[in-house]
Amino acid sequence: MTTEINPNAKDAAAQTRNGKRKRALLIVAAAVVVGGIAWLAWHLLVGRWHEDTDDAYVQGNVVAITPQAAGTVVSIGAEDGMKVTAGRVLVQLDPNDARVAYEQAAANLANTVRQVRGLYSAVEAGQADISARRVAVQKARQDVARREGLVATGAVSAEELAHARDELAAAQAALSASNENLARNRALVDATTVIDQPQVAAAASQLRQAYLNLQRMAIVAPVSGYVAKRSVQLGQRVQPGMALMTIVPLEQVWVEANFKETQLAKMRIGQPVELHSDLYGDDIEFDGKLVSLGLGTGSAFSLLPAQNASGNWIKIVQRVPVRIELDPKQLAEHPLRIGLSMSVDVSLHDQEGPVLASAPPAKPLLTTQAYAKQLADANALIEKLVRQNLPRGR
Repeated sequence: MTTEINPNAKDAAAQTRNGKRKRALLIVAAAVVVGGIAWLAWHLLVGRWHEDTDDAYVQGNVVAITPQAAGTVVSIGAEDGMKVTAGRVLVQLDPNDARVAYEQAAANLANTVRQVRGLYSAVEAGQADISARRVAVQKARQDVARREGLVATGAVSAEELAHARDELAAAQAALSASNENLARNRALVDATTVIDQPQVAAAASQLRQAYLNLQRMAIVAPVSGYVAKRSVQLGQRVQPGMALMTIVPLEQVWVEANFKETQLAKMRIGQPVELHSDLYGDDIEFDGKLVSLGLGTGSAFSLLPAQNASGNWIKIVQRVPVRIELDPKQLAEHPLRIGLSMSVDVSLHDQEGPVLASAPPAKPLLTTQAYAKQLADANALIEKLVRQNLPRGR
């Protein structure tokens, strides 16, 4: 039995397969076109107004605690991770030597004040002595004048006149010496009071330095923050400038994002930034603000800058650090640590801001008052000590 295949059936099957292939290709082409249009719309409306990077890290102020005077550590008041406030004693040094030097300086100031009082008294005594010397000169001059008129009559001998003239010369010499002594004593105290007389001022400066050295035996925190990297130990002999520990004020941290140089064209100071931390994940979003664009690439400020003037040079896209300020309220709710990784997305819609800062800061960015009280106390102590060694009524 012979079976014949219908040629029309073959053509129909081929047409069916070709139709399915065409529909599949059309669907794929339509998907590609729709995807391209969607991407183009996203790029025009959203993508070209954003720059992002994962090369961003939390930075902050790391305040090194160092002694201002040499000494031996007798107590430690804080450990790693502890919170401290400005002015809190972190390390106490042995104060005995500094206290002895302070007591010697206090005694020296008291003694100097009393000596200077003697200079003022010497001026007053010198003025009285000059008055007496002037009377003596006037008397001797009158004696000479009387004897000169009597020599011609023989009532007074020439020898007696010579003695009278010698007494006048001696009185005049004594008056001249008294004037010089008064000028010398007056030069030491002229146009001054006891408190600002040079000798007293020098002694007060020595006492001020000794008092500050005594206060510096207690090493205090210049800022509030958290202690890190404590290396000081009990009994250790420390020297000025030696790092004992650090304090990190976590409310002052910022983010340093390293963008490619090709991403910086539309970045301006003041643009808003969205940030995510690897510590908290995508659930926590930080709001930030771009506050400065770096003035050089990382390689330009490296210890050994790259030397590109060679025959085998290869171009590498450089990165520039961009500083981003964080919202203080969000930082308080979700504290960050220095060195944590961040994801950064900068919105480029605002193009009004400058690329570089246009004016210098109007006031210091960071200050501390932790040491101001020491100098004020020293000045109050000096004033009290000087007043105690003045006569009543001065």
